[in-house]
Amino acid sequence: MHVGQHLGRVRRLWQSSHALVAIPLGLILVITVADLRTPESISLGPLLVAAPAITTSFAGPRLTGLIGALAVGAHVLISSLQVGLTAVSQISAITGLAILSVFAVFVCWVRDRRQEELAQVRSVAEAAQRALLRPLPHRLGPLHIAYSYLAAEREARIGGDLYAVARTDGRTRVIIGDVRGHGLAAIGEAATLLGAFQEAAHHHATLPALADALDRSVCRYLTQFPEADDEAQEHFITALLLEIPDHGPVARVTHCGHPPPLLIRHGRVTSVVPPHPSPPLGMFVLGPDVRTSHTFTFDAGDTLLLYTDGVVEARDRDRAFYPLEERVTEWARSGPETLVRHLHRDLLDHADRALSDDAALLAIQRSSVPPGERRFSELSSRTDVRRA
Repeated sequence: MHVGQHLGRVRRLWQSSHALVAIPLGLILVITVADLRTPESISLGPLLVAAPAITTSFAGPRLTGLIGALAVGAHVLISSLQVGLTAVSQISAITGLAILSVFAVFVCWVRDRRQEELAQVRSVAEAAQRALLRPLPHRLGPLHIAYSYLAAEREARIGGDLYAVARTDGRTRVIIGDVRGHGLAAIGEAATLLGAFQEAAHHHATLPALADALDRSVCRYLTQFPEADDEAQEHFITALLLEIPDHGPVARVTHCGHPPPLLIRHGRVTSVVPPHPSPPLGMFVLGPDVRTSHTFTFDAGDTLLLYTDGVVEARDRDRAFYPLEERVTEWARSGPETLVRHLHRDLLDHADRALSDDAALLAIQRSSVPPGERRFSELSSRTDVRRA
């Protein structure tokens, strides 16, 4: 065991930049010795430029500058011991090596600055995503929850897909949505919808009423600064609203232009297709009392899989779409965490890790509520009622 740990440390050491520096140092030594042993009419000194050039691939400006200085020093030593070359040629070779070493240091400095800026952008994007998409609890009332998020813009690590949950009056409400487009341009609309959902979910008795409130919020956002966006009227958000009471083997869903969820029951997978789907949010075409909700059986042990269109529209190298329902059937008897983990990996493999759109997965499984947790759920519901 100790031998294995020692070998692991040695392997990591040789992979570090401190170990790789032996390569340019070895080159300087070999070229210097070879030059001193060759006839004076042959000069190998110009080959020393390879040492700082190689160092730029793994080291920073300081180490690159040190290697460059050593290479120049070696060239000076070679020139002082050889008399076959003219002073002009020696000075020219040394000056050229010094200039190239300085240029290598400059390249390293620019590269490190860009890497620092990229790291800062990534950290800001990750902080924005954590604020936008808060981590969901793995257990909420009688529900087990697992989720996954894959952004199309891998460098930004953020996109326009969204999901959230809210507990109110002995029930759990869930939203999953997809803003038109993806990446940083979709953040504002996603943030508006999530903020509106977290507030409106506690003040509307039915899902259609909640959907109408969310639609008004999105429309207000899209028309707030029309002069700044000529395409505001073309923006929209597909969304699916889900309501699961703590007691009773039912669930309710309102579709707003979003793909229907998959219901997994006893190893069988079916699609919950609504009889009356509604247009997406922010379409500026709906009046009151247009949206409806669809009630279906959701018993203990059943699992609902919610997803965005980035999942089913992911293509492989042959331009074939991802067969979500077929793949879900393979892991239909798995728990929510295992199901989402398998789908996450399989989706990336299918798309060769190059998604063209953001993709979100949300698995919800109903289980029986322990007595202690049922009391906590009832207390939470009473608190929501008092606040309302």
